[in-house]
Amino acid sequence: MRKKIVAGNWKMNKTWEEAKNLLLNINNYVSAHETCEVIVAPPAPFLDKATDIFQSKAKIAAQNVSEYEDGAYTGEISTGILKSINVEIAIIGHSERRSLFGETNEMIGKKVDRALNEGITPIICCGEVLEERKSGNQQKVVSEQLIAALAKVDTDGAKNIIIAYEPVWAIGTGETASPEQAQEMHKAIRDLLAEKYTQAIADEIRILYGGSVKPSNAEDLFSQPDIDGGLVGGASLNAEDFKAIISAGS
Repeated sequence: MRKKIVAGNWKMNKTWEEAKNLLLNINNYVSAHETCEVIVAPPAPFLDKATDIFQSKAKIAAQNVSEYEDGAYTGEISTGILKSINVEIAIIGHSERRSLFGETNEMIGKKVDRALNEGITPIICCGEVLEERKSGNQQKVVSEQLIAALAKVDTDGAKNIIIAYEPVWAIGTGETASPEQAQEMHKAIRDLLAEKYTQAIADEIRILYGGSVKPSNAEDLFSQPDIDGGLVGGASLNAEDFKAIISAGS
């Protein structure tokens, strides 16, 4: 049985003092409860200190990683830098990276390949915008994104990935895909993975839902057979909300 994951993506929020207090609160909660797997992705300057705070079963992730090994790439963070501060998970291909920073499917594929080659677990994001959903092209769009992201990922590599389906129209809007809509897409993603690899491997890969996950809908979403937890945005910035979502996944 796949263990649920609740991952919090803080994006560009929190001062260090605020972040430290929230990390300590989450760490204490996870240490005291039998929980699902908990991951937090704070802003990049906090990664090193955050790993020091998280002494529980919870883990720290980066919000992004470079496709390049090293070199003159101002502002980028390599897999080697992450590994050197004990960060072994990275979110790759978030819709905001695609829409705001021009990341293409090809770039995301290179990042996934780089991450896996360096022992970093990628949380690979995919999802459609509202127009694509309205035109009924959501499965085609997501399939194209994942085929590119997994282009160089072999069977062994596939065992070390996490996928997050994030309908872009539901991110930060307060709108959420219904449990049935989310399950339909998660099932389609798992079918694609089974076709590319095997059904056995597809059944091992955890697929998270991301798109306005909150305490009021987490339990219904997580109860779907192919939804293995959530990639949580705004609700992960509030300790009580995030703990309630963790509880729903436990």
